[in-house]
Amino acid sequence: MLRSGALKAHLVQAGLAGVVATSREVSLRSYRAFGAGDPRVLLGLEPERGWGEGELLELMAERCGVSADPGYRVGPDVIDPERTLVALDAFAKRVGEAAAKGLPVLFGTGHPHRLTGFYGGLADALSAAGCEVLTPAQGHRVDITTRFGVRTYNLDYVRGVALVREPGARGSGSGTGVHSHSPLPVRVVLEAAAEGGGPLPGLVVGDHGWVCGAGQLGFEAIGLADVDDPALFVGQEEGRVSVVVPLDDGVRSDYYRPLTRYVLNRACLSR
Repeated sequence: MLRSGALKAHLVQAGLAGVVATSREVSLRSYRAFGAGDPRVLLGLEPERGWGEGELLELMAERCGVSADPGYRVGPDVIDPERTLVALDAFAKRVGEAAAKGLPVLFGTGHPHRLTGFYGGLADALSAAGCEVLTPAQGHRVDITTRFGVRTYNLDYVRGVALVREPGARGSGSGTGVHSHSPLPVRVVLEAAAEGGGPLPGLVVGDHGWVCGAGQLGFEAIGLADVDDPALFVGQEEGRVSVVVPLDDGVRSDYYRPLTRYVLNRACLSR
């Protein structure tokens, strides 16, 4: 079993926590955009009240361990690995509870090149434990507004993990979809599940708009978030997201494998 001390060392060495690739400038820009109501940063969340940059900085310092000094404007940002471990334990507890109850589970990612393997390992384990891993709306069209205009994508699943692809793109069995912050994919998936009369998820696991979009609609949602994704942490603070694990969401995909093993061990789902 991977112990917390070994995982903490891995988090720092791999850049998942400790000093991370996301810069302070990028984080602060995201906090200002969130406060201004930019939908690209809200990720489908509708905050209950206004959040200024200072309040967001305090929240992110509490949840992630970034510097709370408002005068620190330029340089690297940090994530406290102890906070990551605590959140991973809470994340694993939710996964274990889903397995014990046999809940239908939906996985989705906006970081398919990085995180499909992490979620896919959890999906495999939950499926083996008797949970239904949901895959509604396979192939459905999703029109997402980007800074380059409206782009059309198609929903796909890899190892039970939802993602979006360019039209005509062929899946290779690995996460080859596009990077997306949009909540529209999870809305399309949930609508298709409801209209089809199939089960709705008892737990949604993912990142970006998959978590915030599901949480905003009242589904229990847990996920991963970087320091420039304040929406998930605001969602947690306001009670619409159950657990958020602070970590860098853009490192090499194999660096997340020890996290999968850790979560499955903590959730008593290792085989």
